[in-house]
Amino acid sequence: MISFEILQFAFMQRALLTGTAVAATCSIIGLFLVLRRQSLFGDAMSHVAFGGIALGIFMNMYPIWTAFIVSVLAALGITKLKDSAKIPPDSAIAVLLSSGLALGVVLISLSNGFSLDLFSFLFGSILLVSFQDEITVLVLDIAIISIVALLYKKLMYITFNEEQAKVSGLDVTKMNYLFIVLASITVITSIRLVGVLLISSLIVIPNVTAMLFGKGFRKTAIISILVAVCSVEIGIMLSSIWNIAPGGTIVLTSIAIFLLTISVKSIFSLLLRSKANYEKAKLRNIKIQNED
Repeated sequence: MISFEILQFAFMQRALLTGTAVAATCSIIGLFLVLRRQSLFGDAMSHVAFGGIALGIFMNMYPIWTAFIVSVLAALGITKLKDSAKIPPDSAIAVLLSSGLALGVVLISLSNGFSLDLFSFLFGSILLVSFQDEITVLVLDIAIISIVALLYKKLMYITFNEEQAKVSGLDVTKMNYLFIVLASITVITSIRLVGVLLISSLIVIPNVTAMLFGKGFRKTAIISILVAVCSVEIGIMLSSIWNIAPGGTIVLTSIAIFLLTISVKSIFSLLLRSKANYEKAKLRNIKIQNED
């Protein structure tokens, strides 16, 4: 039987609250990334963040802040390069991913190998979130969600028809830069939850799951948030009860919800198809009887 006494501990309350905020932000930003066909951007930024974290450890600085600086500058730089040199988005993301990973590997070798802090950033340590981390994550996530809410229509316009947005007079370039910065900050705030290696899963999987329902943008966003939050809450609880890695448990939970959604949808579609075939057969029999 699962005991909920663990919820009375402050570290668990911080983990659940922080996890919920991160899940909601990742699902919102992730939906725009998926619709823009930039699903791997989160993966690329996480590798850049890995380089930034390694830089912070190498320089004896707080790794999260160096990851912020490196990730934002890299995202803006690669966006500028993509626009000026007309590089395809997937190629730009590949360059970003490779650069971040290479920087991290070199700095780790200069820092005499892996450390405990680096492992916690790689694989997540949501149960070790401090009060300072909690406040930082909540403030940043609230700011990101507020900005997206204010610019919702413009972001939608650019996401679905960028050329038409340019023709209408919207400053697409500045909006894209702003969105890239928001996405970068979202990735960094998620590091404590699932770690560098699994961030892209939290950004992509809930949105892919929500899209299976075939609803409009707003309903898809709501479903995505619900899937992400449920994955995080269940994952954190299971990891604390079974004493396993929280980041991996959260991602596996979201994958389980994704597979369950596919299964239920397939069964439902099969039942509808069987019902339709039955109705057609029934009408055919009635028609034959009438002819006789």
